[in-house]
Amino acid sequence: MHTPRGHRLAAALAVTTLTVLGVAACDSADDEDTPAALSWAPCPAAAPGTARDPRLTCAKVRVPLDYGHQDGRTIDVTISKLPATDPAKRHGVLLLNPGGPALPGLDTPSTMAPTLPKAVLDGYDLIGFDPRGVGTSTPQSCGLDNPSVAALFPYPAADGSIDANVQAARDTAGKCAAKAGSDLRYFTTANTARDLDRVRDALGEAKISYWGQSYGTYLGAVYNALYPDKADHVILEGNVDPAHVWAGDAQSWGKGMADRFPDAAAVAAAQNATLGLGATPEAVTRTYLALADRLDRRPAPVPGTPQSLSGAMLRGVTYALLLHNNTLPVLAQVWKAAADLADGHLTEADGQVVKQVFADSPAAPGVPADNQATMFLALTCGDAEWSHDVGGYAAATAADRKAWPLTAGMPANIWPCAFWPQPLEKPVAVTAAGPRNTLILQNRRDHATTWDSGTGLRRILGERAAFVGVDNGGHYVYHEGSACADTATVTFLDTGKLPERDLDCTDVVQH
Repeated sequence: MHTPRGHRLAAALAVTTLTVLGVAACDSADDEDTPAALSWAPCPAAAPGTARDPRLTCAKVRVPLDYGHQDGRTIDVTISKLPATDPAKRHGVLLLNPGGPALPGLDTPSTMAPTLPKAVLDGYDLIGFDPRGVGTSTPQSCGLDNPSVAALFPYPAADGSIDANVQAARDTAGKCAAKAGSDLRYFTTANTARDLDRVRDALGEAKISYWGQSYGTYLGAVYNALYPDKADHVILEGNVDPAHVWAGDAQSWGKGMADRFPDAAAVAAAQNATLGLGATPEAVTRTYLALADRLDRRPAPVPGTPQSLSGAMLRGVTYALLLHNNTLPVLAQVWKAAADLADGHLTEADGQVVKQVFADSPAAPGVPADNQATMFLALTCGDAEWSHDVGGYAAATAADRKAWPLTAGMPANIWPCAFWPQPLEKPVAVTAAGPRNTLILQNRRDHATTWDSGTGLRRILGERAAFVGVDNGGHYVYHEGSACADTATVTFLDTGKLPERDLDCTDVVQH
């Protein structure tokens, strides 16, 4: 889980089967009807607080709900376009996906454009999209009482018990089955990739370029595997290892957090005179672990509100604010405020920080409040089958809790996926077969999609890809302080040339 580049702090506290052969047969463009011309118009209303480029326009593409029955029911995929600024230099389209899983993407062109040089803006129409089931693209809902994605993360009880997590997972899966129904099984990454090829066709393009972040790297890798002759330039930033979707991916988070947390602890230690959290990163870490355990056992009431700060919430906001280096000082202030709140003497400054932590991040008009949480579950549970062994989860959680105390056993714990219907198909095989057209960008201390995950993808893609590893923390690589990485990215987009060999970028300058 992650929030998109530049997202505000409030967002942080956030069975029928098809044969593989049958699905693969539907991936041919020969089975598609000729698309209707796109009708570009003003975009649907954005979520409150969203910055939108006034040049952005939107259109809808109709796609099959079930690619095994393409003459059946259809759903909408909403796309957006920021046109290339110099038609004479136009190379094509660049589709952008901010990840999530299940983040809306209509405004991603508006977010990305200010970070891109003239050569890229001249050469590409920037295309955003709400993936199937997300935002304005036939949005799905499980009717969850707590609509945030962060609420899905299964932190054990203070004593390590997962009994409450088992019940919550069973209840959530049952609620999705009752509310969203069997159609939710069709909202998968493989089908989203098939939608992208319908988008390519509707745009009238022989090929598309693609830039995916976080979960978007998996979507891009799947598209590149299904349609190797339709993918032009592919950039994958903050990467998912397709060999570990999705339970194995979650289990990498403990080590990822252990690698990343010292960056924030060092920031807090440098301010020990005012924060009092510890004079060394090691001391700050001990303070944090003790505070999280304390809030697990006794959540701290927030004065003047019905809310309380729990250990899970503290860990959730910590996870989110570790995504960028420029939010590490804010995170240190959050820890200070949480400690004061637990001690019962919240200052006025602390109160402002706590208010931000509890602030809502409203969805766009007409989109269910639990839409991202619903689609997070649809994708993570529907892309690949999870273990159904409750006892196995209990043992794995205990071991993970001991090995990686910062994540308290959560990554190995039971999710609603343990009670989910069997996926419609096996995960798409991502391999090294295909043209050399992919640039992989990966930070060494990325806690959300780890270094091991990025290098795992690099091994799978082999000669298809070039790898840019950056000695940095956080979830984003481009425009985060490395001229080495930025130059490789822009050169690839502008000229199509990948680095001749993998790069090790050590030139990071913090903003």
